Amino acid sequence: MISHLGISKARLALILGALAMLGPFSIDTVFPAFAVMQAELGVDKVAMQQTISFYLLGYAAMSLFHGPLSDALGRKPVILVGLAVFALASVGCALSMSMSQMLFFRIVQGLSAGVGLIVGRAIVRDALEGDDAQRLMSHISMIFGIAPALAPIVGGWILGWRDWQAIFWFLVAFSILLLVLSATVLPESHPPEKRLPLNVRALAQGYGRIVSNRRFRLLAYAGTANFGALFLYIASAPAFVLDLLHLREDQFGWFFAPTIGGMVLGAFVSGKAAGKVSGTRLANVGFLACGLSAAFNIAYCLWSPQLHLPWAIVPTVLCAFGIALVFPILTIAILDMYPQQRGGASSVQAFVGLMSNAFIAGVLSPLLSDSGLHLAIGATCFTVVAYGMWRWYLAHAERPPQGSAEAASFEPTDEL
Repeated sequence: MISHLGISKARLALILGALAMLGPFSIDTVFPAFAVMQAELGVDKVAMQQTISFYLLGYAAMSLFHGPLSDALGRKPVILVGLAVFALASVGCALSMSMSQMLFFRIVQGLSAGVGLIVGRAIVRDALEGDDAQRLMSHISMIFGIAPALAPIVGGWILGWRDWQAIFWFLVAFSILLLVLSATVLPESHPPEKRLPLNVRALAQGYGRIVSNRRFRLLAYAGTANFGALFLYIASAPAFVLDLLHLREDQFGWFFAPTIGGMVLGAFVSGKAAGKVSGTRLANVGFLACGLSAAFNIAYCLWSPQLHLPWAIVPTVLCAFGIALVFPILTIAILDMYPQQRGGASSVQAFVGLMSNAFIAGVLSPLLSDSGLHLAIGATCFTVVAYGMWRWYLAHAERPPQGSAEAASFEPTDEL
């Protein structure tokens, strides 16, 4: 039980994990319906890909404000309003008759979908410190990791039962369920006496201080690039599953289930290792897994231009496992840099990642998803950049003050 919040760790992890699932559900549930939507809306594959990039642009833009709003108004009110807006936007998507209408409502979905993930990270650090925070973050990652595996399967089931609009009605129902759950069970973790005034000038200055911090930039870039290697495959899932693996619309689970299984396993290992293995060592193990994934991926694609199961998804499983080890360490270190602006720090971190994801979905995925080798090379580039940022952080960034939470988590003398 987290005594000052009046809620158990397990229940808090379940609620925050479910809130974080909203974003992946918004993207992945729709994948099986791409071909049907493309035909009915009269557009091509590139236009359908923009339903992801427009969503992510909205997500990224509003991510800069979710955190500061929660710092000023409280965590719970911001989450409730965000869920209500998402539900209304999903109704708009279901009723859309043209691609222009669809893109508009996808942007609105993006503006609201990130509220659970971004504000949820701040709630974790409000509630717990040190190793306990890492464990809770890992438990949330395990729950969150189920979404990308489950969402396309649910989307395929719905598409086999009804039309593509029913997928968006499902998102309406899911968001309303989260709204009711958050309103009745989720506690407020940011009391009025700790809230900051909502001032645009102060907000801009605060963001300026965060972005100018080299340690923040290196960790944010490392986490963003590391996830980018996997997100390239997630954004390219329709082409990867249907065109390269030659599976059916109801078989997206063959890609997503093992991949997210790797992420859930990595989150489990991260939680078990908290307090027993240093953050530096654990992150190094994660980056090693990502490096092995990249090497195997390129070697397999050169050996077999025609992709086959299960070998084609081994790299994404390894990559997801490594990401799940690295991400909690980097995120907690970033939040610990700004104990009075955790919402703002979480927002900037999310913005960096989301802008990268929007570029991947809108530009890189259409360019690289024509072959397995092109996807493998693209993913490898992301992994190399991520590890480079990480090594730069360890070798050249300013050392955190001795005795701080970040210093305890990042101890270069304990590297592999």
